[in-house]
Amino acid sequence: MTDFALRFEDAACLDHARVGGKCASLSQMTQAGVAVPPGFAVTTEAYLAMLEGTGLRNEIEMQLSRTDFDDVSSLDRSAQAIQIRFRSHHMPSDVEKAIRSQYEAMGRDMPVAVRSSATAEDLPDASFAGQQDTYLWVVGAEDVVEHVRDCWASLFTARAMKYRHDNNLGQIDVLMSVAVQKMVNARAAGVAMTLDPLNGDRTRIVIDASYGLGELVVSGIVTPDNYSVEKVLMEVVDRKISDKQVELIPDAAAATTLERPVDDDRRTAQCLTDAEILAVAELAKRLEKQNGCPQDVEWALDADLPDGENLLALQSRPETVWSQKAKEKPKSAYSTGLAGIVGALNNPIGAKTS
Repeated sequence: MTDFALRFEDAACLDHARVGGKCASLSQMTQAGVAVPPGFAVTTEAYLAMLEGTGLRNEIEMQLSRTDFDDVSSLDRSAQAIQIRFRSHHMPSDVEKAIRSQYEAMGRDMPVAVRSSATAEDLPDASFAGQQDTYLWVVGAEDVVEHVRDCWASLFTARAMKYRHDNNLGQIDVLMSVAVQKMVNARAAGVAMTLDPLNGDRTRIVIDASYGLGELVVSGIVTPDNYSVEKVLMEVVDRKISDKQVELIPDAAAATTLERPVDDDRRTAQCLTDAEILAVAELAKRLEKQNGCPQDVEWALDADLPDGENLLALQSRPETVWSQKAKEKPKSAYSTGLAGIVGALNNPIGAKTS
């Protein structure tokens, strides 16, 4: 029988082709003993069953054949049409049964985050961050099933379709897994990079942090605190404390999240202690060593867990900007100087150049 849903603890959940970049990373961290909120992956086999068992593949391919990817209106119309088609079909019964079973094994009415995990996500030479949808504080098997389908549909937003087209990644060939993961009651959260994103300095770990869930940091709605840690000595060498006006928190009664103003006494206060800054840096450093390349790490401090045990890794993916620049062969000072001399000889002062 096909496994349509795999727990992060399952060895098969390390298979990138079956669970996508995000779920494979969560599984790898879980199996390496990193503190990760528990959960499971809805596999790409489930997505394929949705495409093949409902006739969706033919409908999508027909819509794509009529799409002009260089025309904004055409692209928007196609994206909307495909997403409507996804939501008009029921999920195959065996896929739905697998999702319900894994969710109920986590605990009845467990609040979870439902996140996309496409097979082309989190690759060293491509950045898909934020292109597919994430749903927070989802409660109940019925809503989990619905939001898994919504994640599949979000593979065909206009932005994601355009990105795949421009990078020759194909459309129907990119498959979608979905992560279903216990919701974190974050006291503070953010992102840690194991190099300086401004200059690529790999001796630094740079941390952005703010109150509540990290989505407001990732989306740029909140200007976070910024901490720089020296990677070898593990010392905080720079800090910039921002005015953090709002935070995203869980609303258990309404089974959703909400933005609320940050109290005046916390707005301009450092949202992490120095010990917490170093703990986040140690986590990021460990994940860089484990993955063998600079990492972009999402993390959170869970208010429901005791201090010292409350730091959780939510995602770790390869850093893409400076990693790509490092592949470019730099010109030596000698060759650059020699080129300048040759150019001067060929083009004396006052001569015109084309």
